[in-house]
Amino acid sequence: MANPVQIISRDGMKEKNYAMRADTPMKAIVCFDAVMRTGSAVLAAQQLFVTPGAVGQQIRKLEDWLGTSLFVRSVRRLQPTEQALRYWAQVKPALQQLEHANLALQRSGEFDVHLSLPPAFANTWFARRMPDLTRSYPELKLHVSASVAPVDFQSGTYDLAVRHFDGQALDLQVKLLLRDEARVYCSPEYRERLQLSVIEDMVRATVLYTTSHANWSRWLGQVGMSFDRLKSDLRFDQSEMAIDAARRSQGIVLTSPWLVEDDVAQGSLVQLFPHVLLTGKNYYLVHSNDRPLGAAARQLFEWLAAAATLGPAYFSGT
Repeated sequence: MANPVQIISRDGMKEKNYAMRADTPMKAIVCFDAVMRTGSAVLAAQQLFVTPGAVGQQIRKLEDWLGTSLFVRSVRRLQPTEQALRYWAQVKPALQQLEHANLALQRSGEFDVHLSLPPAFANTWFARRMPDLTRSYPELKLHVSASVAPVDFQSGTYDLAVRHFDGQALDLQVKLLLRDEARVYCSPEYRERLQLSVIEDMVRATVLYTTSHANWSRWLGQVGMSFDRLKSDLRFDQSEMAIDAARRSQGIVLTSPWLVEDDVAQGSLVQLFPHVLLTGKNYYLVHSNDRPLGAAARQLFEWLAAAATLGPAYFSGT
């Protein structure tokens, strides 16, 4: 049995405890309301996206439950009885109040969007552009999670995600956001101190290696080098840590240009060599195949897609 809800009146006095009966035929009452508003079972059925026969069945169910006839039936029309008119006058305000409560609760979250981003991408590319997003959509309530873990869209926790992968995901809607590549960077101070100017000078450098983006072997092979010829390396499990070590003149890092936009613009990192490695992975915007995007999530989707077409200089003043 449902627990009764205690109603407190405006003057602070406790009113009679209230609990709706478990057998109240709410679906039938909704059909009754639609018939009363439209004056027709056919029009009511169109509004409710059901058949006229289904509406008639619900009306009969409500009459049985109330123990009285609500309509005088003719070939083309349902004529409400006096009992129906009195009953509708009482239930209509309650239905309107219920609808208002539903809309208020739905709208309270209509600007909420939950977005998942890789940590390094969130702290660099996205952070650089976020002021433009908040100016463009001040009503947006954005919830950002920095993670590389797979996103379960079926749970409804997230609306959108950006992922760095090969773009193959049959269970997701996938849109290419940014084509990616890997380049070698270091601080200007480190370059000058070790006199790094050509590939062969790398034998004097410390390689900053990211285990989650293990592209050094391919890049070295592409330029005719190998790990055997290198002096030393430091290993990190996150791109952010390797990039930060490069900023602090600890070595040379192989990473995506999208993750070091600010560093290059501010001069804390420079591209050391012109050689570029195509990793086969890009940044993709993904969301559920089964659940359509809400209005706010669609706004964010379109903003991200548009931001990806603009160069970093566009956001330099943000």
